[in-house]
Amino acid sequence: MKQGIHPDNYRLVAFKDMSNEDVFITKSTANAKEKIEVDGVEYPLVKLEISRTSHPFYTGKSKLVDTAGRIDKFKNKYAKFKK
Repeated sequence: MKQGIHPDNYRLVAFKDMSNEDVFITKSTANAKEKIEVDGVEYPLVKLEISRTSHPFYTGKSKLVDTAGRIDKFKNKYAKFKK
């Protein structure tokens, strides 16, 4: 590997899937405000809403998202601005 081509903050970072509490460690330059201890070693922590362990494409499980309710709520909220 060539020396000096990676940024200074290229280091091991822990990514935590908040939907199922899965933690995996990989190298990254992602900014992290929190830290987590894994197997006695402290890593910067980046929280994720979804990852390979919870994404429906990889798990084969689908989740029903209530988009219709959100759209109706949006339309009702901004109906007064319609000309």
